[in-house]
Amino acid sequence: MESWIQSLVEQYGYWGIFFLIALENVFPPIPSEVILTFGGYMTTRSDITIVGVIIASTLGAVVGAVILYCLGLLLDVERMEKIIDRYGNVLRLTKEDLYKADSWFDKYGIWTVLFCRLIPLIRSLISIPAGMANMKFSLFLLFTTIGTLVWNTILVNLGASVGKNWNDIVLIMDKYSNAVYVLIAASFVLVVIWYMKKRKKSA
Repeated sequence: MESWIQSLVEQYGYWGIFFLIALENVFPPIPSEVILTFGGYMTTRSDITIVGVIIASTLGAVVGAVILYCLGLLLDVERMEKIIDRYGNVLRLTKEDLYKADSWFDKYGIWTVLFCRLIPLIRSLISIPAGMANMKFSLFLLFTTIGTLVWNTILVNLGASVGKNWNDIVLIMDKYSNAVYVLIAASFVLVVIWYMKKRKKSA
């Protein structure tokens, strides 16, 4: 995949970066770390600039985030209620669980969107619950842009600063991403255990 990413960036420059980052936001397994650090490196050996790469990548990220936000709108609370009515017993979910989650996002959603833009995998997927919670679009756009701009600026500048050794940054980010994935998996398991115990007590 890295060779394909490099080829697109080398051939299409800003447009290649825009497309790849937009795709990465919709399809998280594509590594933004590779795109951004390689884009930063390309500023040292071509006519593209750091500012241009940051702008192209940020616009691409916002477009991808809006697509997932719109997907979240299609999965609003009313649709989720119907899903729970039909599959709630299988999923072990109740409408009360849905309302609690929706209420929590209404209260902390803005800062969640901003903070999660700095966390691998979650940085893309957070757009879906934002849409589901009908988060005000202007606020979603603002905080998505801010969080994305920070992430992109850091990685593009790192790629430019190390030049041909840009892949070293990718290796470091892989370790960071793996640590985050382990924490997410562990958190999920703990939440499931806690929820099962709660259900047994209530039963």
